[in-house]
Amino acid sequence: MSRLQSYLACLFLGMASQSFSQQLSLFSQYRENQTIINPAAVGSSYLGYGQNLTFGTSYRVQWQGFEGAPTTANLRGDFLYTEGSPVSIMGGGYLINDQTGPTGFTGLYGRIGGVLSDDPYYGGISVGLSFGMVQYRVNTSDIRLRQSGDILSGDDQNKIFPDVGVGVFAYRKLDGGGFDGDYVYGGISVPQVIGLDLMFQDGNGEFYTRRIQHFYGMLGFYKFFKDEGFLEPSVWVKYAPNAPVNADFNLRYQMAQSFWIGVGGSTSKAMHVEAGFLLGENLGFDNTLRIGYGYDYSFSTFGPYTGGAHEINISYALEK
Repeated sequence: MSRLQSYLACLFLGMASQSFSQQLSLFSQYRENQTIINPAAVGSSYLGYGQNLTFGTSYRVQWQGFEGAPTTANLRGDFLYTEGSPVSIMGGGYLINDQTGPTGFTGLYGRIGGVLSDDPYYGGISVGLSFGMVQYRVNTSDIRLRQSGDILSGDDQNKIFPDVGVGVFAYRKLDGGGFDGDYVYGGISVPQVIGLDLMFQDGNGEFYTRRIQHFYGMLGFYKFFKDEGFLEPSVWVKYAPNAPVNADFNLRYQMAQSFWIGVGGSTSKAMHVEAGFLLGENLGFDNTLRIGYGYDYSFSTFGPYTGGAHEINISYALEK
């Protein structure tokens, strides 16, 4: 049995037990997944590159070196109708799948919102709502103790529930002085509003898994240069009841439409680096293909060593 399975098996010992299901993945390149984290967010494609239609995918593997380690994948699409006045409509959706050993969830969400502004290019305040269905599952047949044939439960379990997310977002294009033409943005959100207490039961016993709401705040700034590159400092704050507040600080430098690098760290003693490149605008097209890679490493001394995390992000954006 793998080390990960040993840890997870402890959650299911006895006739009744309780665990806490994982929320959204942490995302090294969270700005590319901004509209998943906050359904009211105006995406980085529009703020950084002026493109209002985006399709993307991300794949993240955590706990490097563990069999059955957490993996998260998503497909997403977002659109901002820039001609609306006084409300510019936002729409889109995403499909997300998360698996950690024998437990996981799959969710399909739509997204709708609006930017209150006469011209969204110069800024505005937006509100947004995501809505969908989520399947929670526990493959109990995959959980085995060290003794051969000692199976806690042989019946896989799954349940489907509705879910919603809400958010508020604001951004502004600055005017005058050394910050002329730069953007400042921020927002707060609860991407999974419905807290659930799930009970899975069969002839061998029962166990519970509980999901609690997570509260997110994000603040960032785009400093544009004459060569059309930019510098983007940002912070992502995460809070959950009965857990310490976590803040993730990041700095990304975009080099003249072709390449970017980034570095960051968090109050949970983790650091990350990222890099990526763009194809499109630097070749004279009105669309861009962005491919990025991120790596996380934790220096925390609490609990067992869990290795690093790898993340790949691909997005295609254009002005429509």
